[in-house]
Amino acid sequence: MLRTIVQGDPGFASELKALVDRARAVPGSIETGARAIVEDVRERGDVAVRMYTQRFEGRELGAIELSRGEWQRLAAGASEEVRQALAQAAARIRAYHEHERYHSYETIEEGVRLACRYTPLARIGIYAPGGTARYPSTVLMTAVPAKVAGVREVFMTTPGPSPETLAAALEAGVDRIFLMGGAQAVAALAYGTESVPRVDKIVGPGNAYVAAAKRLVFGDVGIEMIAGPTEVVIAADATANPAWVAADLLAQAEHDELAVPILVAVGRAVAERVAQELDRQLAQLPRKAIAEKAIGNQGVAIVVADAESAIGLVNQLAPEHAGIALADARKWADLVTCAGAVFVGDEACEALGDYFAGPSHVLPTGGSARFSSPLGVGDFLKRTSYIEYGAKAVAKQAGAVSCLAEVEGLSGHARAVLLRAQASAKP
Repeated sequence: MLRTIVQGDPGFASELKALVDRARAVPGSIETGARAIVEDVRERGDVAVRMYTQRFEGRELGAIELSRGEWQRLAAGASEEVRQALAQAAARIRAYHEHERYHSYETIEEGVRLACRYTPLARIGIYAPGGTARYPSTVLMTAVPAKVAGVREVFMTTPGPSPETLAAALEAGVDRIFLMGGAQAVAALAYGTESVPRVDKIVGPGNAYVAAAKRLVFGDVGIEMIAGPTEVVIAADATANPAWVAADLLAQAEHDELAVPILVAVGRAVAERVAQELDRQLAQLPRKAIAEKAIGNQGVAIVVADAESAIGLVNQLAPEHAGIALADARKWADLVTCAGAVFVGDEACEALGDYFAGPSHVLPTGGSARFSSPLGVGDFLKRTSYIEYGAKAVAKQAGAVSCLAEVEGLSGHARAVLLRAQASAKP
């Protein structure tokens, strides 16, 4: 089932270009629908949120916010094993992101004090999918870094919270939960309603309407990224365990019919062994129907001649997840410059990063790892510059400043600094 292309063959360049340019735009019909919802919620608040909840989810939304008591009661439905696993994962995520703290600083020289101050956002919103999609891990991976950053209020919105998701929210330090989903939830967080205070930033995954709504409200509120389908690129050679590589490709494929599983194989024999394992394991996979479509539509094995070529392709593809199953894996992993997360060696499967390793699993997709980064503490901070001058420093720099201002035709700027310089020159 895994389509194979070979570096150097005729047509390879066009095949690779299609893989590199895999980012998908939100369909126009979905963006139009999301725009109407966002504008309506902005105008009518809670009334519109309730109307769209009934229309799209078929449920009557009474209280939009889940009370703390009900939250704790429902969370208790998660098993003790799950709650312990969530606590352990949260501790690891917290410990990792504690190292990511940012520090304000200042410099003083010749009468000029320059400073940079980092301040946490006051309030953020996390979108957590509901219904059949239960992602307690995403709650941990978004809320914990926000709390490490010092965000005072962390809200979560979800259309159908599971006990596990609610338990994760308690573990991560979420402050309030709202029972909304879809574009209407994004709009409520972005602009506020009678029941929902406005937030400074919205993070977390969702369906196409959620993605479209996040794009539409960006600028009025912050967002972390527009996430596309999940993806993995695994570079493997003859030293890799083909069963493990196939399992990692399937782990991504089972997420979504649009998932992108790519193998970069050093030699055709490696590609063939992994493909055989993929077929064998797929037959036993509970989510076979989903994985089969993902592999059939987006899956590909790229055959290259050597490890250097494999790493070059990983950087070109700039994937969300990059697996390095090569001999001397750490050496080659150090050459990966475009990936959301790099999994080094045969043992480091992507599932460890999804749940437990520590770094947030909210990662850039669709090739955007060329220019963007995983979610982290810095996403929940804002940076402010401070500029303080003494009279002598103004006089010393006035000439250069006024020169540049005049070049740009902004004589008012030049006057503002020259008046101060002249005042300081008077006895």
